[in-house]
Amino acid sequence: MPEGDALHRAARRLQVLVGEEVEVETPHPRAAVKQLAPVLDGRRLEHVEAIGKNLLLRFEDGVVLRSHLRMKGRWRVLPRDADIFGVPWLVLRGERHMGVLFGGSVLELDRGVARRLGPDILAEPPDLDATIVRIRGADQATAVGDALLDQRLVAGIGNMWKAECLWAARVSPWRALADVTDEELRATLEHAHRLMRARLNGARPSHAVYRHVRRPCPRCRTPIRSWPQGDGARMAYWCPACQPSTNEPASAAGQR
Repeated sequence: MPEGDALHRAARRLQVLVGEEVEVETPHPRAAVKQLAPVLDGRRLEHVEAIGKNLLLRFEDGVVLRSHLRMKGRWRVLPRDADIFGVPWLVLRGERHMGVLFGGSVLELDRGVARRLGPDILAEPPDLDATIVRIRGADQATAVGDALLDQRLVAGIGNMWKAECLWAARVSPWRALADVTDEELRATLEHAHRLMRARLNGARPSHAVYRHVRRPCPRCRTPIRSWPQGDGARMAYWCPACQPSTNEPASAAGQR
């Protein structure tokens, strides 16, 4: 699933259309039924921003379009008259460029979803105090790994960066929030911001634990473990020696 840094990169690319009156098409049938083109066509695109995993495109007269890429969506910016292969969800044509959304999945006029999101981990600077307050307002029996993926608490962190920032902070994804100190939460969030900002600015991702099950931990050489976590059964990755927890699933210890 594209994470917050991918949405910020898409927002940067789409800046070439800001200030222009755009021609709007919705070729994909699932997008066409939303009747977005009649509302958006011919309007001036005034602002594009990423908030967490959401891309918000603000048009004149206060019209806001929200795009969430889910698992396979992607935005591309092409020359205005370039050939388009496949059936995109949305095409925004400006004077010299066009923004093309493939696999949109969630594409709708925003009705306040963004206002219900937690602070954006990629904000510069990130509001870590407000984020910790939000997390402390949640059920403290929740595993910290699940809390980091809850976009209402902190926006932008996905499964990959969850694994990496928890490893960097030496915090197990299985520990209950009640057992994680504010200092540990802050360190985890700081690592998430640093890692994701570096990726946004062009650094190649280097994973310590994500999808490295059974490989040696870069710190202590203990084999990395993995196990599904949360209602969505997203795979958690951690080092049992560097990130110990009494809540760790017993079945995960039997991995070979």
